[in-house]
Amino acid sequence: MNQSREQLLHRLDDQAEPWDIIVIGGGATGLGAAVDAAARGYRTLLLERGDFAGGTSSRSTKLIHGGVRYLQQGNLALVHEALRERYILLKNAPHLVHDVPFAIPLYRWWERPFYGIGMALYDLLSGAHGLKHSRHLSRKETIDLIPTVRRQNLRGGITYHDGQFDDARLAVCLALTVADLGGTTLNYMNVTSLAAASGRMTTIEATDSESGRKYKLTGRAVINATGVWCDQLRRMDEPSCSPLISLSQGAHLVLDRSFLPSICAVMVPHTDDGRVFFAIPWYDRVIVGTTDTPHSEITPEPVPLPDEIDFLLAHAGRCLERRPTRADVLSCFAGLRPLAGGNKGQNTSQLSREYLLSVSASGLVTITGGKWTTYRSMAVAAVDAAALQAGLESRRSDTDSLRLHGWEPPSPQAGSWGVYGSDRKLLEQLADEHPDWREQLHPRLPYKVGEVIWAVRFEWARSVEDLLARRTRALFLDVGASREIAPRVADLMASELGQDQAWQFRQLEHFEEVAAHYLPPLMSGEKDRP
Repeated sequence: MNQSREQLLHRLDDQAEPWDIIVIGGGATGLGAAVDAAARGYRTLLLERGDFAGGTSSRSTKLIHGGVRYLQQGNLALVHEALRERYILLKNAPHLVHDVPFAIPLYRWWERPFYGIGMALYDLLSGAHGLKHSRHLSRKETIDLIPTVRRQNLRGGITYHDGQFDDARLAVCLALTVADLGGTTLNYMNVTSLAAASGRMTTIEATDSESGRKYKLTGRAVINATGVWCDQLRRMDEPSCSPLISLSQGAHLVLDRSFLPSICAVMVPHTDDGRVFFAIPWYDRVIVGTTDTPHSEITPEPVPLPDEIDFLLAHAGRCLERRPTRADVLSCFAGLRPLAGGNKGQNTSQLSREYLLSVSASGLVTITGGKWTTYRSMAVAAVDAAALQAGLESRRSDTDSLRLHGWEPPSPQAGSWGVYGSDRKLLEQLADEHPDWREQLHPRLPYKVGEVIWAVRFEWARSVEDLLARRTRALFLDVGASREIAPRVADLMASELGQDQAWQFRQLEHFEEVAAHYLPPLMSGEKDRP
């Protein structure tokens, strides 16, 4: 099994030679870069100031896709690359990524030929990496596939396939893969300064947020993969540098599965703000999203704006027979996207989702933009640039064929523990150690007590929020149920981590503050939540 966080910290003291590559940022891109660097045999260290995927990378629409909207914008190169990366992820992480059918309901006569041609092009761009081909549906077939679809003026539909995943679980999987490859990943390590030294070296100062201990670390190359914080880190290197990114907020709502009791997702190709709208089955819930709202301020816990909530509820009501209200929302979440370029006030839905790679005069490699689907190709580009500027031995990336940690073909027998892949057998053994560890934490959630123990021992979970937001997805599925089980989770974690009652109190206080952001306030006259 992987080493504990304490053992990984010892590596920082024991490292006699400089690290080949230090990656700053533990989201999708940073973790991908660490996997790529470690897979090439470089001495690799990743530092994340919070938890892995604690920011935008755990707040996506949960899709691994080519991007129908980018097809509408004519960005065929991005769509083609994303479809290739979709195929690679389906092959390399089948325990976490799977295909899901989508349907486009059609209400106007011109939509069938217009969207039909578009989806045929989507199939064509997939080439050998495609899933099932799109096909046209009659009105009856559309209703059979999506029983709750809005029927007034419904003419039929078009169905196609794309990829779906659990973003935070994939992030944890990548961190574990780095460990499998001999690399070192540490969460709760805050980088406070970096300075170029002679001979292509960079010195980094970082503080362990738990102990307060400061570390001075040296790397031949440093990759800045801090997402929306990338410009802040760049200013440590070049105080007068110009911003690289603009911010956009994407909000999502989570509803009960009764709103869409189907294995098929719904996609509306054009909304009022020019985005694509999704209603997607996920863990026996329905995710509704997303928005594209220009944002000027970075916040650790972005909150869906009232207008975004109203927008999503209204669009859900346009494609579903039963219109949801705020009282129906089980959870809501928002993430900030780092978009390459743009000006203040610009419509961010028109900005590119392609990534941006920059190398400073001192050699700091910054990789930003992009999306989860293309995290691996972004990582390859970042490590290529880092190795070149540091003068490291050139080594080809082979992550296109690298099976990620826990690789295992999906099995119906795996149940809710299927996301652990081959680790499921070890989790089963762990759960047998104590009679209570197979108990369900809450009747409205699929998670068991043993998963708390597992996450602390083997997945570097350090807080109640880590556990309920990212090692499980409880906070994203049902805020109320998560609040109810938080005290038990805190007690279990405290026992594993050797913490006291005061620690539990602080954890619960912090979790309550976070959880408060995940439910929209009710409007006047709306019924209470169940």
